[in-house]
Amino acid sequence: MSNDLILRVVAKILIPFILLFALYVQFHGEYGPGGGFQAGVIAAAAVVLYALIYGLDSARKVAPDWLVETMVAAGVLLYALVGVAGIVFGGNYLDYFVLGTTPVDGQHRGIFWVEVGVGITVSGVMLKVFYMFADRQP
Repeated sequence: MSNDLILRVVAKILIPFILLFALYVQFHGEYGPGGGFQAGVIAAAAVVLYALIYGLDSARKVAPDWLVETMVAAGVLLYALVGVAGIVFGGNYLDYFVLGTTPVDGQHRGIFWVEVGVGITVSGVMLKVFYMFADRQP
């Protein structure tokens, strides 16, 4: 934990922009570089920065262990449900074409929700790994 006032102020200014950039990468991933994996890592990096500046206990109040572990499971579940939705609507597993009114619309919807699931899972896994290593006592 840092008691440096400048670091604390700069972190409070930067962290919302880091999270906003993670959302941009998440939602712009279909049209350019990026997507769920990159967005998940960027969002987790914001929490790691918070932990480095304000301490691990403060970070665990912002993103508690139960939430991080739920994120890991929820992202995988969302990914799987998108695949099952393809079967339910008459296609194959992860067949996005049947998820919309047109094949292109279905493709966009399917990829969007799969990438959201990937982003949630990656963010949760990165935070869980950080918490596990940060808890280790020398």
